[in-house]
Amino acid sequence: MSTLSISEPLSNGPESFDAAAFSAHALSSPQNLAAVLDHTLLKPDATRAQVLQLCHEAAEHRFACAMVNPTWVSLAVAALAGTGIPVGVVVGFPLGATLSSSKRDETARVVKQGAHDVDMVLNIGFLKSGTAADYNVVRQDIRGVVDLAHAAGAIVKVILETCLLNFEEKLRAAEIALSAGADFLKTSTGFSTGGATADDISLLRGAAGRRAGVKASGGIRSLADAAVMLRAGASRIGASASVRILAELSAQTV
Repeated sequence: MSTLSISEPLSNGPESFDAAAFSAHALSSPQNLAAVLDHTLLKPDATRAQVLQLCHEAAEHRFACAMVNPTWVSLAVAALAGTGIPVGVVVGFPLGATLSSSKRDETARVVKQGAHDVDMVLNIGFLKSGTAADYNVVRQDIRGVVDLAHAAGAIVKVILETCLLNFEEKLRAAEIALSAGADFLKTSTGFSTGGATADDISLLRGAAGRRAGVKASGGIRSLADAAVMLRAGASRIGASASVRILAELSAQTV
């Protein structure tokens, strides 16, 4: 089996994504698994010391990124300087209902501070309103963030909040996000009524093919959880339990 890159969105090549090969590679060692884990700290009461600990762990284990709230981006960028580990940040979080101009301003500011991964929440209410005009608002909301991020060399993961969407809305949201230039489709904020499911990951991977990555987030607390998501088609995992997940795999591979 050829070696797969597991830290970049898969946007080229055949439309079929080989989830079995990708997951087997990711789960073959703690190092490979770390490369697909976004090490995450988004709780509102996170302290400076906790953010610095997150960054230390991200550098030590070589996680895909250290994901923080916007207020901590400059601290995280400074803490990770010279490590090669990017800083991720959430925009329009967690509701997606902020003004598009606010999302653009937030994006411009965090990428200027050095953020590389921008995880934005789409406008869920407009999506569910269901008219062509509403869909265009959602598309332009995403496009505004994508254009700014891409101009700065950053990537965008669009959070669909799948627990609030029906089957048709999930497909519609995925296609809108892809048409607006999303680098990843992401399931959840982790702050709503549910998190990632294998069925949703499979659905999003079917929509994305190899045009974009798929990020599973929300409720992933164990190696077993992560493995299920990877085998369903995820190419990135967002988790606050990343260190524990790696420890479980290390214990199995000793």
